Amino acid sequence: MSTLSWDDLQFFLAVVRERQLSRAARQLGTSHVTVSRRIDRLERALNTRLFERNPRGYEPTPASMRLIETAERMEEAASQLPRGHGIASNPLRALRLAMPEGFASLFSTYLLPEFIARFPHLLPEMIPMPQVLSLSRREADIWVTLDPMAGGPYRSQRLADYTLHLYATPHYLATHPPITSPEDLLEHRIIGYIEEMIFAPGLDYLREVHPALRATVKSSSIFNQLAAVRNGLGVGVLPYFIAGKYPEELHLVLPGQVRLTRSYWLTCHRDLRMMRWAGAVIEFLTDTLHARGSELELPQGLGAPAT
Repeated sequence: MSTLSWDDLQFFLAVVRERQLSRAARQLGTSHVTVSRRIDRLERALNTRLFERNPRGYEPTPASMRLIETAERMEEAASQLPRGHGIASNPLRALRLAMPEGFASLFSTYLLPEFIARFPHLLPEMIPMPQVLSLSRREADIWVTLDPMAGGPYRSQRLADYTLHLYATPHYLATHPPITSPEDLLEHRIIGYIEEMIFAPGLDYLREVHPALRATVKSSSIFNQLAAVRNGLGVGVLPYFIAGKYPEELHLVLPGQVRLTRSYWLTCHRDLRMMRWAGAVIEFLTDTLHARGSELELPQGLGAPAT
């Protein structure tokens, strides 16, 4: 087998990450023909097929997945070379982040400006609804999930806790029967998730509020649920960091009785954690969210009962 060179492997990594020759070519500043030729050359050198070509693009094979670890270690070493050695000290790199919709909004609003300033060589790609992606195919670099990943080559760490509460508009509360206990909610219109599309146990809020509680207005999007609650269509469970932006429009319901706590977890492949740039990103996310903890959790005892 021929000796692997970083010159070839950077083309390989670009195709792994972009899944399309044209997008990989744009990232590398070359043509898709050149990228295709380099991939063909690498496959001949290794005497193995690295990608399955299909209408969706280039899908990595199992052999390709094994090569990623070697290629990323070489990428890390190349990024630390001083300028003048033929390789930029900080080449541009796409960073694919898979995260729940609510966290994606939090990240884009509060963390993204500082992220871009701190990591100018990283090109963030944010993918909501991580359940449609595959961990085993490395379709994202970093995953933010509601539950930790156990076993395999993946490692999880807690990023931050956040709280959720019942909310409704003042008009809805004034024109419907009073709510003094979770059981009273059974007589109200409830806004929540579509049960069969709940992709993490932590999203099954309503059963925790009351075992018999079910949504009657349903959406897989937390922002559709927010819109329905803000329009006075019913009562919904919403994260404090989202609903708290509308203190005049949304009132807490049963604030002394219903307080749900959830956690965001960061998950990535153990090899990625060995990369210096990845460690810096993980540290940034952890420290920044810790500093903003007061915006994620409603302080205990805050919020007068809605009337």
